[in-house]
Amino acid sequence: MSHFTSEDEALLQSMLRQLLQSVKEKITGAPSVECAEEILLHLEETDENFHNYEFVKYLRQYIKNTVGPVIEEETEKCTSAQNQGEISGYDSLVQHLTKKARESKEYREMIHALKNVMMVVVESLINKFEEDRMHDKELASKAKKERQSGYYTDNCSDSDSSFNQSYAFMSQEQLQLLTERLDPSQPKEVRQEALQTLCLAPASDILSSESWPSLCKHLTISLADPDATFSEKILRFYAKTFSSSPFNMTKEVYTSLARHLELYFLSGEYSLRISAGLDVSNSDVNRLLKKVRLLNEYQKEAPSSWIRHPEKYMEEVVESTLSLLSLKHKPSHPASPDFLSPVHILALLDIKAVWFKKWTHAYYSRRVVFRLLEKKYKSLINAAVQQCLDYFEFCKAAVKNSKNFSYTGPELQYIYFVHSLCLLGRLLIYKQGQNIFPVQLKNKKDSVSITDVVVLFVQLIYYSPSYPKTALAAHTDNYSPERVVMEILQVFCDQTGCAAECLYTDTVIDALLHPVQSLLSGTEMCINCLETTLLDVADIFARIAASEDECINGCPTAAHVLVQFTKKLLHDDISLLSGSELMPVIKGAFIFVCRQMYRTCEGLQILIPYGLHESIAEAWRKTSLLSERVPTPVTDADSTSSISQESKTSLLWEETLLDALLNFSTTPKGLFLLHSTGAMNDCVNFMFNSLSKRIQVNCGNRIIVTQMATTPMGAVALQNSGFIKALVTELWAVLECGKDDLRITQPKSTPVDPIDQSCQKSFLFLVNVLTHPAVFELLSKQDIPNKPTYSFREVPTDIIDIIDRLIILNSEAKIHSLFNYEQSHIFGLRLLNVLCCELNTLLLLETQYKVSQVLLTAQEENVTETSEGPGVFIIDGLSVERNHILVRINLIGGPQERILPLRELDKGSGLYPWPMFSSFPVPKCYLAEIPAKAEFRQDKDLDKLLKLLKSPDKPTGWAEICRKQFSKIMKTRPESIRGPSEYYLRSLTKKAGKRPATLLVIFTEYGKYLNLLKEDAENALCFVLMNCEEFLKQQQRTVVSSLCCLQEHYAGYDWFASSIFLIMSGDREKTLMFLHQFSCLLVSAFLWLPRLHLSMHLPVTTVEYGIHPVYSCSAHHVEMLLKAELPLVCSAFHMSGFTPSQICLQWITQCFWNYMDWSEICHYIAICIFLGPDYQIYMCISVFRHLQQDILKHTEARDLQVFLKEEALHGFRVSYYIDYMESLEEIYRPMLLKDMRTIRAQNT
Repeated sequence: MSHFTSEDEALLQSMLRQLLQSVKEKITGAPSVECAEEILLHLEETDENFHNYEFVKYLRQYIKNTVGPVIEEETEKCTSAQNQGEISGYDSLVQHLTKKARESKEYREMIHALKNVMMVVVESLINKFEEDRMHDKELASKAKKERQSGYYTDNCSDSDSSFNQSYAFMSQEQLQLLTERLDPSQPKEVRQEALQTLCLAPASDILSSESWPSLCKHLTISLADPDATFSEKILRFYAKTFSSSPFNMTKEVYTSLARHLELYFLSGEYSLRISAGLDVSNSDVNRLLKKVRLLNEYQKEAPSSWIRHPEKYMEEVVESTLSLLSLKHKPSHPASPDFLSPVHILALLDIKAVWFKKWTHAYYSRRVVFRLLEKKYKSLINAAVQQCLDYFEFCKAAVKNSKNFSYTGPELQYIYFVHSLCLLGRLLIYKQGQNIFPVQLKNKKDSVSITDVVVLFVQLIYYSPSYPKTALAAHTDNYSPERVVMEILQVFCDQTGCAAECLYTDTVIDALLHPVQSLLSGTEMCINCLETTLLDVADIFARIAASEDECINGCPTAAHVLVQFTKKLLHDDISLLSGSELMPVIKGAFIFVCRQMYRTCEGLQILIPYGLHESIAEAWRKTSLLSERVPTPVTDADSTSSISQESKTSLLWEETLLDALLNFSTTPKGLFLLHSTGAMNDCVNFMFNSLSKRIQVNCGNRIIVTQMATTPMGAVALQNSGFIKALVTELWAVLECGKDDLRITQPKSTPVDPIDQSCQKSFLFLVNVLTHPAVFELLSKQDIPNKPTYSFREVPTDIIDIIDRLIILNSEAKIHSLFNYEQSHIFGLRLLNVLCCELNTLLLLETQYKVSQVLLTAQEENVTETSEGPGVFIIDGLSVERNHILVRINLIGGPQERILPLRELDKGSGLYPWPMFSSFPVPKCYLAEIPAKAEFRQDKDLDKLLKLLKSPDKPTGWAEICRKQFSKIMKTRPESIRGPSEYYLRSLTKKAGKRPATLLVIFTEYGKYLNLLKEDAENALCFVLMNCEEFLKQQQRTVVSSLCCLQEHYAGYDWFASSIFLIMSGDREKTLMFLHQFSCLLVSAFLWLPRLHLSMHLPVTTVEYGIHPVYSCSAHHVEMLLKAELPLVCSAFHMSGFTPSQICLQWITQCFWNYMDWSEICHYIAICIFLGPDYQIYMCISVFRHLQQDILKHTEARDLQVFLKEEALHGFRVSYYIDYMESLEEIYRPMLLKDMRTIRAQNT
C-alpha cells in the first residue's frame, strides 16, 4: 500500500476534519500557534479518546499493513538469535526491531507516500476554509449595509475595528462600551453584535474589568430574552468562562445564572406542572434544561478548585445553589403541590445527586453545606424526606393495585425521588448531616428521625416494584429503588460511625429482620419480590457481621433469628420458598451471613447452641449422595444439557456447603465442631483443590491451615489431601530448582539473608504447620531414609524427606545432591531451631533421630587440619547455626537463666566471640551466674495465708479470703511465693559422657547442683512419673483410632508433674499426694495436660478427635479476649496468617519452660490454682499485652511466628499484671468458668 487513490484522499480529508473539530476547543483556547502545535503533538497523552478517532485508526491500520511484515520477519530472526545468546533482554530486542523497521525500504516508501497525500489533504482543507471565510465575510458586509439606515450610530473612531475582528485584548474603554451596548434597553441588533464580540474576548479580561458588575447584571437579565439564539450565546460565554477562568471569577457567573433561574421559576411565565409532564422537545423546556445542565456541570467541577480560594467564595456558590433548590410556590398558590421545582429539573440531569456527593466529600465544603442546610435551607431536606415517604405510600398502593409508571408526571416524581434518596443517603454518612435530624414535615405530627429515614429505606426494598424471577440475575437497573437503597445501605455498613448511628439500632435491625421473622412465624406480609428482598437482607447482615461484629455485640437477637432461619432454609422448611429457582442462592446467602458470625470466637459462642454445623453437614451429605446419583449422559442433546446443568448446580451447592463447614476451622472451638461433623477430610480436600487453582494464598486460608495443623486429625487430613506434599514440592522448587517457566537470562544473585526472600513464604508455612501434634502424627516411628545415593531429580514429598535432605546431612551423598548446599542446609537448620523450641518436638527428634549427636559430629568435622594438634573450628554460616542450636537444645531456662549465642560476628573486632564445642558438656559461659540466695525474711501476709490454709476450722468464705490474701502478696512481695530455687533445669547433659541425658537426669543433676535433691532423686522422679501414669491410666478409656497420639501413652512429657516435683524439693510422697488431690480440681484439666489423655471424664467423641480442652476451650477464649482487649495484636496475628491459639498451646503444654524464669513459672502455677483456672487465659492475654510492640514490629518484618516461638518473654513478671488480670476477671469470669466446666459434655 505505497500509493493513495482519490477515494483515499477524500476519506482522509473527512477524517482529518472530524479530528480537528473534536479538538477545536483545545486549539482555539491556545494563546499562540506554538502552543496549538504542542497541544496537537501531545494529543495522545491528553485526550482519552485519541485512539477512537477514525483518522488515528486509519493511520494505525495503514502502518500495520505496510511495516507489519517487516517487524514479524525481524522478530523471527531475533528469536533464533536470542536462543543462541546473541541478543538478551526485552529492551534490547525492542531497540533492535525499531532500528530495523525504520531502516527498511517499506518504511521509507510509507513515509514518502503519507507526506504527499497529507499535503494534498491539508491544502484542500485550507482552500475550503478560505472559501467559507470569504463567503461569511460577504454575508457580514451585506448585513452591515442593510443596517446603515438604522437609528443607532457610533462616532467612535475605533468602532469598526473593535467589533469586526478577533482580538486578544480589550481596553477598559472598549469593555465599558461593550457593557453599554449590552444594556437590555439597546436595540436587539446592537446587543447581538456586542454579544458576538463578548464571546470572542478573553474571559479573564472581562471578569477582571471594572465594568463586570454592570455587565453581569445585563447578562443575567438577557438570559430571559425570548430569542433562543441570544440566550444560547450567553450560555456559551458562561461555559467558556467556567472552563477557562479561576474559581474566584467564575463564582460570580455561577451565582448570576442561579439567580436568573430563581427569578425565572418565580416568574409568571413559568407554567410547568408535574401533572402535565415535561416535553423535552419543547424549545422553552430545552432552553431551561441547558441552563440547569450548565449549572450542574459547574457544580461537579467547582469542588476541585474552591479549596484554593477564600471560603466566602465557596459559600456564595453553595448558598445560591441551595436557595434555588429550596424554591417553592407559596402554600396559598393554587399550583403549589403540582409545582415542577428546580430540584425536579436538576434530578433529570443528575439523578444520583453526584453534585451533592462531590460537595460533601471534603470537610472544607461539607461543613458549609451542612451548616447552611441546618440553619437556612432545611426545607430542602424536608422535601427530600417527604418525597421518599410519598413514593413509599405509592408503592404500598401499587402492591395492591398492580399499577405501573406509565405517565410522564409519575416519571418526574420518580426521578426526583431517586435524587432525594441519593441526597439523603449521602447526608446521613456524616455526623454534621445527622445533626440536621429530626426534621418536621407539614403533614406529619411527629418529627422524622434518622432511624425513621433508615427504616423507610429498608421498607422501600420490600415494596419497590418487583421483577421477573428469571430476570433477577441479569437485572442491572441502577435507578431501581431497591438498587439505590442497597447502594446507600452498603455505604452505611462500610462507614463505622455512620453504621453505629444509622444501622445498629433495634428499630432498624427489626425492620431488616421483618421478612425473615414473618417467614419464621408464618405471618402474612406484603412484599413485592420475596427472593430479591431476602437476598438484599442477607447482603446487609453479612456486611454488618463482617464489620466489627456489631450485629452480634449490639443486637444478639438478630444472630439468633438469622441462625434459626438459616437452619429452616437448610431443612427446606419455608413453604413460601419451596420450588423457587433461587432457593440455593438464598440458602447460600444466609449461610454466608452465619459464616461471617461463626468465623469469630464471639459469634461462634452465640451460634453453638443451635447446632448449625450439624445442619450444614447434613445438607452436604444429602447433596453429596444426590451428586453421586446423577445419571450418565445419553446421546440426546437436550437431556445431556439438562443433566449437565443439574450436575453443575449440585456441584456448586456442594462446594458452598463444604466452604461453609471449612470456615468453622478459623477458631479452635469451631475446628472442634468441624471434627464432630465427620467432614474434615472432605473440607481439607476442597480447600487444597481451591488453593491449587489460585496463585495467591490469602490470610484466611493460612489461618485455617495453621489451626488445622494444631490438631492431630487436622494434620493427618492436610497430609492425606496432598497439601503437605505440595508445600514441600514448592519449597524445593524455589530452594533448589527455581521455576520451570522462568527463562534464565542471567545468573541468580547470591542470597544475602540466611533465608532468601523467595523461600520466606514456604519457611513460615512450614513453621505454622509443624506443631508438635502434627510432627508426632507425621514423623512418629518413621526412620530417616539415609539412602546411599540421591538423584538430582529426586524431589522431596514429605516432612521426613525435608529432615533427611536439609537437616540431617550426615553423608556425602546428601551433600552432593544439593545444588545450593549452604543455603539449603541453613534453611533446614533454621527450621530445626524453630521446631526445637517446642520441647515435646525436641524430645521426639532427639529420641528418633539423635539430632544433638548429628550436629556435634558435623561440628567435629568442621575444623582446620593441623599436624601439630587439634584444629580450630572453621567459622562459617553453618557452624554458627549449629552452635546456636546445640546451645538451645542442650540448655533449658528462662530469659535470665541461659545465654544463647548470637548468629553474627562481633561488630567491634569482627570475630565470633562465642566458643564452639563438639562434645559435652556445654561450655559454662552459656550458663548465667547464680546470684547469692537472698536471706528469707518473715512476711506477715504470707504467715496469715499459711495459717488460714493449715487451720482445721476454716471460717465461712475462707476460699475468697485466701484468694484476696494471695493476690495481695503477689502484688506486694511476689518473691516470697516461689519454688525452692531461683533457677531450674540447667543442663540436658551429664558432665561426663557424650550422649544426651534422659529427662530424669535433667532434674536430678540440677537438684544435686543446688543441694536440693538427694542421691536417689533420679529414682524418685522416675517413681513419681510412673505412679502418675498408672494413676491416670485408671481413668482412661480404650479408643480405636489410627491417630498416633491416641495410642496407649500420652504423646509428650509430663512437664507439669516434673515442675511440681521440683517445687516439692524432690519429695516423691508430697508430690504424689499433691497431684492426687489436685486431680480432683477443675484447674487440673487445664494445667496438667496428661490428666485428660483418653480420659473417661470426657465424651468418647471428644477423646477420638485428639483435641485437648486447653486448645478448644482456653486457647479459644484467648483469641476471643484478644480481639476485645488487644485489637492491634489480633490484627497482627491475622495479617501474619498465624494464630494466638497455637503459640498459647505451646506455652501451656510445657508450662512456659524456656519462656519464663523458674520463679515466674511458680507464680503462673500458683495463680491458676489459687485464683481459678480462668487465670490461665488472663495470663496469656497479659503476655500478649507485654509483647504488643514487639508483635507489631515483627508482623511488619514478616517473622512473627518465628519470634514468638524462639524468643523468651524478656522482662515479663506475673506480679506486674495481677491488677490487669483481676480487671479481666471482673468482665469475663462468669462466661469463661461456665464454658470450662462444660468440657465433660462438649456441645457437638
